[in-house]
Amino acid sequence: MATDTRTTVYLKPNVYRALKAKAASTDRTVSDLVNAAVLEAMREDDIDLAAVTARRKEPSRPIEKVIEALKRDGLL
Repeated sequence: MATDTRTTVYLKPNVYRALKAKAASTDRTVSDLVNAAVLEAMREDDIDLAAVTARRKEPSRPIEKVIEALKRDGLL
């Protein structure tokens, strides 16, 4: 089984206090919360990448054309 890697992360003082308070109120460690947050961010990236891959072959329109259409329709 892999062992955990120790690292240094610099947090804003208010962020650290909030993180410590959340850890205490949820009976988890700061490390658990940081690991969960990093993994959640990576899951979101994975979902985004899958969506981009799935839509890669869809036709696209330049943003200028979209804005022109919105102006023409009186929405902008």
